[in-house]
Amino acid sequence: MFQQTGLLFLLIILAVSAAAQDTLPKFSLVNKGGNKVVVSWTNNYGKRIRQLSVQRSADSTKNFTSILTLPDPTVPQNGFVDNKAPNGRMFYRLYILLDSGKYVFSLSRRPLQDTVKAKPAIKETSRVDQRIQEQPKAENKKTVPDEPVIKEINRPKEIPERMIYLKKRDTLLGQIGERTLKRFRDSIATKTKDTLSFNTADTIVIKNFIPREVYKPSKFVFTERDGNVKIVLPDASSKKYTIKFFDENNTAVLEIKLVKDSMLILDKANFIHSGWFKFELMEDGVLKEKHRLFIPKDF
Repeated sequence: MFQQTGLLFLLIILAVSAAAQDTLPKFSLVNKGGNKVVVSWTNNYGKRIRQLSVQRSADSTKNFTSILTLPDPTVPQNGFVDNKAPNGRMFYRLYILLDSGKYVFSLSRRPLQDTVKAKPAIKETSRVDQRIQEQPKAENKKTVPDEPVIKEINRPKEIPERMIYLKKRDTLLGQIGERTLKRFRDSIATKTKDTLSFNTADTIVIKNFIPREVYKPSKFVFTERDGNVKIVLPDASSKKYTIKFFDENNTAVLEIKLVKDSMLILDKANFIHSGWFKFELMEDGVLKEKHRLFIPKDF
């Protein structure tokens, strides 16, 4: 019931004062007594207005706080009853946001006394109004107090994506976006195949993964601790085995055309020098193993 009465009170006030309402960004401001202040206006921006807030402050230039933001600011004639005003000498202003991104602050002002209930009161001006009135007429023409300053909203600029140069040795392969680079973070961290690594802050180099070779000696032909070569062929008596040895230049060094014993020791002196040697083990004319062994230096 109280809400319906308050709404009816606001509608009556707005209907009575509609003819006297100022067009935005100007607005009408009346003190109805009992700390009730009526703020009303006529919307001349139409559908261009996106937000309208009523602000209140005890000072004419700062410490303004929004006390109402309208759900539909495009209504042609609208208003608001401030039932919680601390006193009738508070300053009011409007914040208006347009669809273009520009916004407007109206001039701040104090409410006038209701002429129906009280004698006409002397209009109290804000500190800004007083400074304008004290200026010479010539300056008053240059600074139009009724025209609010329209400012552009400082919208945050979109930061462009940082591009990373992709190189392989000294060859530039292309560019890759910083967002796309995140897909390869595991490769950079674990250094897997085709590892990406930062050369500078904005340059990445592709390094091909070369696995470290792990030597595993043959179980048939291998070097013992003393440097001699041991040959182990358990079924040598039943099969025909042939072994050829080569140096690193594939030059033939030694050949055993028929291995008759299941175990045979070759003196390292047969290999002339130390180093890596290759060998081919043939079983009944078929290649059984192709491998290599190392002959150490004789100290």
